[in-house]
Amino acid sequence: MADLKQIALQIFQETFAAIDIPATMRRKLARAGSRIHVNGAAVNLASFDRICAIAIGKASLAMARGLVEILSPDFHAEGIIAGPGPAGNAPPGFRAIVAGHPLPDEGSFMAGRAILEMLETTNDRTLAIFLLSGGGSAMVEQPLDPDITLADIRQLNQILINCGASIDEVNAVRKHLSAVKGGRLAAAAPGAMKISLAITDVPDGQESALASGPTLPDPTTVSDACAVIGRYGLLSKLPPRIRTRVEHPETIPETPKPRDAVFKRATFQILLGRHDLFHPAHSFAEAAGFASVCDNTTDNWPVARAADFLLEQLAALQRARPGRPVAVIADGEVSSPVTGDGVGGRNSAFVLDCVKKIAGRRIAVLSVGTDGIDGSSPAAGAVADGGSLERAQAQGLNPDDYFRRSDSHAFFRKLNDAIITGPTGNNLRDLRILVAEPATE
Repeated sequence: MADLKQIALQIFQETFAAIDIPATMRRKLARAGSRIHVNGAAVNLASFDRICAIAIGKASLAMARGLVEILSPDFHAEGIIAGPGPAGNAPPGFRAIVAGHPLPDEGSFMAGRAILEMLETTNDRTLAIFLLSGGGSAMVEQPLDPDITLADIRQLNQILINCGASIDEVNAVRKHLSAVKGGRLAAAAPGAMKISLAITDVPDGQESALASGPTLPDPTTVSDACAVIGRYGLLSKLPPRIRTRVEHPETIPETPKPRDAVFKRATFQILLGRHDLFHPAHSFAEAAGFASVCDNTTDNWPVARAADFLLEQLAALQRARPGRPVAVIADGEVSSPVTGDGVGGRNSAFVLDCVKKIAGRRIAVLSVGTDGIDGSSPAAGAVADGGSLERAQAQGLNPDDYFRRSDSHAFFRKLNDAIITGPTGNNLRDLRILVAEPATE
């Protein structure tokens, strides 16, 4: 069984090495001379007097470095990096700003102001390159109404997060109060050629949710935003300056929509997404001898339901491929409400839920966040196998108790099965790997 854990870890490590950001940018943009390729079309860098780059989110530093590698030595960019830090590692020509997450902070407001000021200086001879990744919604902010304060925005975000609204509903409100979300960064550089390159941690088809869609047309309206406030009974809870706006929706400017002229010279390309995570994981599992399938069915499911479903998928694959070791690769986020004051996150909670379900079986389960951060823990996630329950009981550890206290990281730390990578500078979706030896008769 120990071998199965090591195999799951090896598949994860090889997968992560395959989603290296600078290498991906070199491959997908494929610069030849003065031309790079975006969405299959060539862009001639020599046609522009100036290249500005705005890097936002958890992968901002790696994306900025990748861009500089592609442009060098013939072309140079000036830019701003808004990310989790550290600020001292920015490439030449870039200003790095350490910004807050999951709530905006002073750095987020500073980044929003700096980005808007840079974009104001662009014209039709400027190429503006936006490098977008998860976490950008919090790391870059600036209210449309200058009277709205950072404290107001932080309170609004906390209210929205806690009210039970979906991410689309949360974004509908945030976009309509922000000068940088919902297409408004594109509007801030109306004449420039705009290329957005994204590393996405959102589901396919929901790209406008990534960093709250700063360069994409906004599918929501002011009416949608006000409807969210009403649906969840939030009006009386809002900070007074924001409540006044919502009470008078005619004072809230609409966000740019698909036919807006600001998108005439704009293009958007996903650099790394679900396929880029699934493909190497599947390939490495197959190379290790495992009959493998990929499954994204469980996105946003509760932890226990997701675990039951994926373990049944693993069993079905065993039945379909007798005599072969099998693997199920899954992505997306599972739902794991906090019910205690412990340390953990949704990935280690998923694995913890599996511990009793796989006890005594020749199965290993791994779940990690590709950003290297799992909730409130210092780990990316955890790994367990059919022997984990027996090892836990030998130490007096009750998995049900740890799950109830939301203390999944402490459970796996004591078993030496917490997966600690540190912040990775990447931010695709969570990755789950379930492997099993051939079924016995």
